[in-house]
Amino acid sequence: MIPRRLGADATGFLTVPIIGAPSKAERVNPLITSLKNPRVQEAVRLRAGRQRRKRGCCLIEGTRELQRAARAGVRWREVFACQPLCDHPAARELIDQLLAGRVPLHWVTPEVYEKLAYGQRSEGILAVAQTPHRTLAELPLSSCPLVAVLEGVAKPGNVGAVIRTADAAAVDAVILADAATDLYNPNAIRASLGTIFTLPVSTASAIETRAWLQQHGLQVLAARVDAQPAYTQVDFTRPTAIVLGSESSGLSAVWQAGQVTPVRLPMRGVADSLNVSAAAAVLLFEAARQRDAAAERADGSGAP
Repeated sequence: MIPRRLGADATGFLTVPIIGAPSKAERVNPLITSLKNPRVQEAVRLRAGRQRRKRGCCLIEGTRELQRAARAGVRWREVFACQPLCDHPAARELIDQLLAGRVPLHWVTPEVYEKLAYGQRSEGILAVAQTPHRTLAELPLSSCPLVAVLEGVAKPGNVGAVIRTADAAAVDAVILADAATDLYNPNAIRASLGTIFTLPVSTASAIETRAWLQQHGLQVLAARVDAQPAYTQVDFTRPTAIVLGSESSGLSAVWQAGQVTPVRLPMRGVADSLNVSAAAAVLLFEAARQRDAAAERADGSGAP
């Protein structure tokens, strides 16, 4: 069955109108109706981290996530779309952009899309993209950088949530040290709302990360429950790296040596720690608050 709003030419290929150019049609692949279609099965395999690493690809689902990935220059392999589910302006505009860029597009039935989708999403558009890669040396830093480091965090949802918070707090970069999860796990992409593509991110060993931070002259603040200075007593206006570990194992010995300042978030209830994404939000926004206040003071001092 051909989805509504789509036609078929004499060759049996589906055609979709290009917004702004009604007289022009773009040729795409035939409608996929089978769950056993090889393209579908290959895409579904990318839910597994081993397959993502082997093929150097990742899955991106959702209009907002795809738009941000496109803005960041992600290289597309192919796109799957379900017309009844993605029949809204933002999705149609995105599809037109992908078609204009000659990205292979596969229209699929709702049943096939349900097989492709990796969560309770109904936006009807999913892409296979080349996995981005950025080394520590390629991370851009401002004159007074703020960097977030996550060591050994295993839950991709937490990784994505921290990246989303880091984006909101104007962090320069996020580094996964001794990563315990795939940076571009679909759940990390979703939890980040696609900011994982627009914010500089990288992975490295904890030792490499610490050496890189020291090389760039950043003070290193390690969040620890047994630290003495509270986070509000620390100067975040200096070039700073905030290091957080997993809730289960905390930070390794790499962050216990000299030139690393432990800081704590006071816990006034029964729980002795916060979820890593919540702790990151508190610390990163305290840094943003201090930096905004310092900027306002600097502006005021120069006023006539």
